[in-house]
Amino acid sequence: MSIKRSIARFLFYKVWGFRVKTAMDTESIKKKLYLVFPHTSNWDFLVGILCRMAMPINVNYVAKDTLFRWPFGYFFRALGGKPVDRSKRVNFVDQMIKLYEENEVLAFAIAPEGTRSRVRKFKTGFYHIAVGAKVPLIFVKFDFANKIVDYSEPFYPTGDYKADLKIIINHFKGTIGLKPENTCQWEDEVISV
Repeated sequence: MSIKRSIARFLFYKVWGFRVKTAMDTESIKKKLYLVFPHTSNWDFLVGILCRMAMPINVNYVAKDTLFRWPFGYFFRALGGKPVDRSKRVNFVDQMIKLYEENEVLAFAIAPEGTRSRVRKFKTGFYHIAVGAKVPLIFVKFDFANKIVDYSEPFYPTGDYKADLKIIINHFKGTIGLKPENTCQWEDEVISV
């Protein structure tokens, strides 16, 4: 075991006291999209990186390109980051689908809320990426209340967004983030789709 992995395991399991619960070996699936919920704090990033290194799993993340400038660019790339240019009008979903098409093995982690602030619904980009790239979603709960990171079995979107969204929301319902006040509170009409 590498020194980096030993340190990550110590920090993740011993210092923070997290446990990992997984339904299967997600690494056996070559292409997938991890849907990580909830995203309520900057600390979620550190939990994700430590969990990734401790398990270990091979997963990338996307973030605004300004984070990848000097002096931190090398650091964020080394942690699996891929920059996204938000200043230009580019289709993020199409870019992500193209990345999946160009790579034999690829995994990204995305927060469905798209922000750390409290929202009342998920963004739709993650869903269109999964459908367009024909990759399964792995639901990942960052349950700070119980100190568990929980990985689901793969969920293959059907193309029926409303029906699939109900399944996704029901899976994540009740999960509490580090900042509970920022945890997504779905609108009634979204839950009853």
